[in-house]
Amino acid sequence: MSKGIFLYREDSRYDDRPWAVYQFPRPYLSRANQMVGDWVIFMEPVKAGRKGYHAVAKVDRITPDPHNSGMFLAIIDPASYLDFDHNVPFKSSGDYPERSVLKEDGGMSGRAQWAVRPIPLTDFNRIVGLGLDTHDELLPRSGGTASSAAVAEEQAPYHFEQDRVQMLTLRTVRDRVFRTRILKAYDRRCAFTGFQFINGGGRAEVEAAHIKSVEAKGPDVVQNGLALSGTVHWMFDRGLLSVADDATILLSNTINDVDGVRKILNASGRARFPEAEIERPDAQFLRWHREQCFKGVALA
Repeated sequence: MSKGIFLYREDSRYDDRPWAVYQFPRPYLSRANQMVGDWVIFMEPVKAGRKGYHAVAKVDRITPDPHNSGMFLAIIDPASYLDFDHNVPFKSSGDYPERSVLKEDGGMSGRAQWAVRPIPLTDFNRIVGLGLDTHDELLPRSGGTASSAAVAEEQAPYHFEQDRVQMLTLRTVRDRVFRTRILKAYDRRCAFTGFQFINGGGRAEVEAAHIKSVEAKGPDVVQNGLALSGTVHWMFDRGLLSVADDATILLSNTINDVDGVRKILNASGRARFPEAEIERPDAQFLRWHREQCFKGVALA
C-alpha cells in the first residue's frame, strides 16, 4: 500500500465525486492500485485554481468503470473523506510541502504532472499537518523540545504516520472541520429559519447537521450538511422535518404543533441553500433523508 495524490478539479470532464468515487484512465491503474486500503490527498491543479491540497480520503477499492471502456473508478470510503481546515498551496514562500516532486538539484520533476501519484509518508504527514493545523492540540505530546520533535518526524515516520491517521479518524476533529465548513457555506444562518444568532463570545449558535447520518456512513462534506438551529436540528434528525430537491421544506404529519413550527420557518417555505452550487446539498443525500429518516407523510 502507498499513500498518494489524486488531482481533482471541479470542472473536470471525469465523473468525480471525491467523497464517493474518482474516475481515471487505464495508464494510471498501476499507481492507483498501490493506494487501495490507504489514504490519498486531493489536490486542485495549479492551473485550475487556488485550492491546492484540500482534502483527504481512504481508497476502498478500484473497479473498472461499467459505463466507460478503458476507465476505472477508485471507490472512496465515504466515512473517511475529510476537507482540510486550510487549503495547502502547492508552493508557499518558495517551499513545496510535497517535496517528492523535486529533483536533487531543486528543480521540478515530471511526476508533478501525474494526476495519480504515490507520495512518501513524510510528504503525507506534512500536508495533512498543514491542512488540519491542529496537530499541536490533538496529537500526543512528548517531553522533548520542538527541535527534537522535528528530528523524530524524520527518524520515526511510522509512529508519526499513526498519529496523523489517528487524527483523521477522530470524531472530535471531523466534527470541528465539518462545522467550520458548514457555517462558512451558510453564512452562520439556519437554512430553515433564517436565524443567525451569535452569542456574547461571538460564536454562532447554529449547528452543523448531517443530512445522511454518520451512523449510515454519511460523509463529512458540505454537500451532506445543513446549518440548522438547535430545535430544527433536533426535528430534522428525528424525521419531523426534511427537504425536497427544490429546497421545499417538508413537514411531517406527525408534528403535534404544525402551526407553531410553520411560524419559525422561512416565510417562503423553502430552505436557504448556499449561493455556490458546488456547496449545495447533493440530491442523493436529500433522497436518503426523505426515504430513510422522514416520518409519516409530508403536509401540503
